[in-house]
Amino acid sequence: MAFPAGFGWGASTAAYQVEGGWDADGKGPSVWDTFTHQGGERVFQNQTGDVACGSYTLWEEDLKCIKQLGLTHYRFSLSWSRLLPDGTTGFINQKGIDYYNKIIDDLLTNGVIPIVTLYHFDLPQALEDKGGWLSEAIIESFDKYARFCFSTFGDRVKQWITINEPNILAIMAYDLGVFPPGVPHFGTGGYQAAHNLIKAHARSWHSYDSLFRKEQKGMVSLAIFAGWAEPADTNSVSDQEAAKRAIAFCLDFFAKPIFIDGDYPEVVKSQIAFMSKKQGYPSSRLPEFTEEEKRMIKGTADFFAVQYYTSRLVKYQENKKEEVGFLQDVELQVFPDPSWKRLDWVYVVPWGIRKLLKYIKDTYNNPVIYITENGLPQGDPASLDDTQRWEYFRQTFQELFKGADPKVLNKYPVH
Repeated sequence: MAFPAGFGWGASTAAYQVEGGWDADGKGPSVWDTFTHQGGERVFQNQTGDVACGSYTLWEEDLKCIKQLGLTHYRFSLSWSRLLPDGTTGFINQKGIDYYNKIIDDLLTNGVIPIVTLYHFDLPQALEDKGGWLSEAIIESFDKYARFCFSTFGDRVKQWITINEPNILAIMAYDLGVFPPGVPHFGTGGYQAAHNLIKAHARSWHSYDSLFRKEQKGMVSLAIFAGWAEPADTNSVSDQEAAKRAIAFCLDFFAKPIFIDGDYPEVVKSQIAFMSKKQGYPSSRLPEFTEEEKRMIKGTADFFAVQYYTSRLVKYQENKKEEVGFLQDVELQVFPDPSWKRLDWVYVVPWGIRKLLKYIKDTYNNPVIYITENGLPQGDPASLDDTQRWEYFRQTFQELFKGADPKVLNKYPVH
């Protein structure tokens, strides 16, 4: 394997997962601070992110690692509540600005391109208290926050991710309730949150496009989590359709409105409407975009950012009990092939990323694709025998190169 010129090697972090300093220097509480401090069975061993990796005070050590690895890109997220403690520009925390200015400047000084995520699940608690992502008011709040960040850091940051994995956030936080705020709304909350997440992303993209792009010349997108779904029985029509639904409900749910036409996939709309009717709802539990909203949402991404870790086999499973919930709406069962190697929740399925990227290429008009997350979970304490990890990456890159078109690589460097 020979990596093409311009191939970008990066690493990715998230504010709550690495910074610590949860109440240092004027930072306000986020929903994760509140959630983990409550403890209980939903919080593993009552652990918190109060200290985490200590990156807030140990950034210089992180920078040494980045330089040692020879990274060309470093993706990190801003803590909304470190910059704006109550989530609004009514009070701006200068020490938060100083912290991120140093990170950005240090990266550029060392020839590393910063890719900055505005929001990685850590909503300011003050905004959650007003309804969070279930409230339409969050759309304007996010747009004002985005404008603040574009204005403050956009002279140096040229690649922006508005929202990290909105599909995971919507399900885990607002449908199942296992992420903060920790209140389940089965079959309704996830869809409402997703609706507002899509509109918030689109609004902030337009703000960048109209107010900052001409001078700053950057790019804006959002990062979508996607695994590959393979029919358990390739000869079964019902399993084939279930696999298509799995991809539609995970990837296309957010990608189609933003990259194609401003609206949800037809299979998603019809499936939720069908299930809602069976359950006695007067209308579909999935909110609808107005025609004006569809026009506003369509085309609001400058590149396709995808996060792949693993794949699953998919089998049709009828929701006979008519249970209400996102997972029940899709009517499928997911499981691994017994032959796949496993590390925690990740099964090593290298060919899955090739099939996923080809699907994105064919479905979304051959966009520029950034793989913004990929890898294996690590045990605690970490083993010095890293054979599994490098083997995972070796096989993954082999599959990437199998599907790579040299003409496309020369025009659009891989990242």
